[in-house]
Amino acid sequence: MLIINKVTLYSHAWNEMRNFYVDVLGFELLSQTDDGFEIKAGESVLEIKKYHHKEKPFYHFAMNIPTNLFTSAKAWAKSKVELTREEDDDEVYFSFLDAQSFYFLDPSGNIVEFISRYSVSPESAAESFSAQNVLCISEINITTDEVRALGNRLISNGVPVRNGEAIREDGLNFMGEHEAGSFLLLGPRKRRWIFSDKESETFPLSIVINQHLYISLDGEGFMELKKVE
Repeated sequence: MLIINKVTLYSHAWNEMRNFYVDVLGFELLSQTDDGFEIKAGESVLEIKKYHHKEKPFYHFAMNIPTNLFTSAKAWAKSKVELTREEDDDEVYFSFLDAQSFYFLDPSGNIVEFISRYSVSPESAAESFSAQNVLCISEINITTDEVRALGNRLISNGVPVRNGEAIREDGLNFMGEHEAGSFLLLGPRKRRWIFSDKESETFPLSIVINQHLYISLDGEGFMELKKVE
């Protein structure tokens, strides 16, 4: 079962990101240094580090939210940020996933998705949504020119393609089990992310899954994968 414990991303707009996630959205600040900060995203940790090069990194990631709070979460988000649209819709229902999502951009240009996975995520006792109701980080992109090679490495380390599908070099591969409700999104560059006008690109990042598997990607799309104690 795939559990995303921690995701580390890089930003050219570090101060704006800290203010956005902590002061505007209300996520709990876990730590802060001169080089980055960490927030609590349910059972996961999101770390944002300063990027010291000229590029402006961006990523796509998703957070699972309780299945009974989708409408409340959407209203909460709309009071704080403009939702992005796809064909004039500001939400989408994925029938093959039995899941519903809305999207927005943060100050780094990340495509952020809040998703209720009706068949796997729990309900909440809360009457209205806040950032403390986020369940976990449930998706993070791994964008590379070496899709098949990296996919096979993930498979050999216990992260299968969803539903036993074959790896697609030209498409988006959901690495993980449907029942867990969390996935690594492995795909090539130059794919358009839905609910945005952005095409996928390779930027450095690191991920800890299942408490013991550390995955890092450099700016060229090469992956380091190692087990940690």
